[in-house]
Amino acid sequence: MLRVSLSKALRPAPFSRAVTSALARRPFASAPEEHDVVVIGGGPGGYVAAIKAAQLGLKAACVEKRGSLGGTCLNVGCIPSKALLHNSHLYHVAKHEFAGRGIDVPSVSINLPKLMENKASVVKGLTGGIEMLFKKNKVTYAKGHGKIVSPTEIVVEAADGTTQTLKTKHIIIATGSEPSSFPNIPIDEQKIVTSTGALSLPEVPGKMIVIGAGVIGLELGSVWSRLGSEVSVVEYQGAIGAGMDGQMAKEFHKMLKKQGLNFELNTKVLGTELVGDKVHVKVEDSKGGNQRTLEADTVLVAIGRKPYTDNLGLENIGLTTDNRGRIQVDSHLRTAVANVWAIGDVIVGPMLAHKAEEEGIAAVENIINGAGHVNYDAIPSVIYTHPEVAWVGLTEEQVKEKGIEYNVGSFPFIANSRAKTNGDFQGLVKIISDKNSDRMLGAHIIGPNAGEMISEATLAIEYGASSEDVARTCHAHPTLSEAFKEACMAAYGNKKPIHM
Repeated sequence: MLRVSLSKALRPAPFSRAVTSALARRPFASAPEEHDVVVIGGGPGGYVAAIKAAQLGLKAACVEKRGSLGGTCLNVGCIPSKALLHNSHLYHVAKHEFAGRGIDVPSVSINLPKLMENKASVVKGLTGGIEMLFKKNKVTYAKGHGKIVSPTEIVVEAADGTTQTLKTKHIIIATGSEPSSFPNIPIDEQKIVTSTGALSLPEVPGKMIVIGAGVIGLELGSVWSRLGSEVSVVEYQGAIGAGMDGQMAKEFHKMLKKQGLNFELNTKVLGTELVGDKVHVKVEDSKGGNQRTLEADTVLVAIGRKPYTDNLGLENIGLTTDNRGRIQVDSHLRTAVANVWAIGDVIVGPMLAHKAEEEGIAAVENIINGAGHVNYDAIPSVIYTHPEVAWVGLTEEQVKEKGIEYNVGSFPFIANSRAKTNGDFQGLVKIISDKNSDRMLGAHIIGPNAGEMISEATLAIEYGASSEDVARTCHAHPTLSEAFKEACMAAYGNKKPIHM
């Protein structure tokens, strides 16, 4: 069965070399200017936009004040956290599972300085790699803080105070985000830390309190729990993993509790106080009452992030932000100023590196000929704990809210031969499909390699595939992806999977 989504069918074909060359020669204005595009921000959205612009023949520059490219994601976010998640998981497996697998290791211990050194090495290698890509694609790299002074001029102030002015025909704002602050909680990045500080703690805390049960809190809480800390997660809402399918959130909660994480749900944080070398966290029930004090050696504030839009000179070109600091754009990622564009964490939408990358490419394509497009219905999310959690499309709650008749098919990893062989079979795959058309509406996975498997679901949703399309696609045996296939078998027409 072949299904092609209408939005995909109507998209323009990729640029030919001749078209790209012609576009590169096309004048954008009568007066000569130094750059066609200047991108402010060298994170995943910004550096990708700059490289794509150069690849399509535009003269591009990227302004970044951090001193290294990659933004929060590469320097103090996605990449270093995944290094710690992976290595702490290896430590946990060696300590708790090797013996049962027939591997005798006399003793296993953690070398925290070496662990941090490995993380830093990974970050350094990847940031240097982006600089090499800039050189390869002839992207100008301007180190310093970029401030817009007019729709065609950006002043870049370097760390030593010197300045330079970049002239451009188009500006792309891709400055990303920073950790959100919390009333009555002073951050010192030593005892009370954000995600940045939590990535570089000098020792394993005896007790850690994580404020916020979202992606960042659960990932970093898992890291320090594996390394030996007693971790308690305080969450205002009644469930963990904001944005997750309700059923999957409950399953995930149970798994993390078995791993030793403690949870204080429906709990409001009132403030913190340093008492000696301890941090006292004052909390109460979300609805009020039952005030109490929790004690920790380290507190991680992980209540989300806010757009970094201060001191960018937006007022100089008449741009304003909403009450959350976000810049308003149209469906083409254009701001109220015709030649100024914005992408990533500074606009509405999930604060995800891969979403920013897609928007960076789309913004450049829109600058050239208005052909850029991002399918926001096919943006996957992943929590890189163990087991991993990944999802794309609609949750069951969202489908109900929209009044769509639907089918659900699920398949547990415990019935998957590769998962059983690996001795790693927690979790399940859940597929939601339209009851009438069988089109896949959402896919939700808890289990090993969920973050990799979700790409198959994302592709299916992007192309408007049905659950039957996937179920009838041959999957290699034995692989974890067979669980995805069997969940699809369970979804279409309420058929049954083979191995359950």
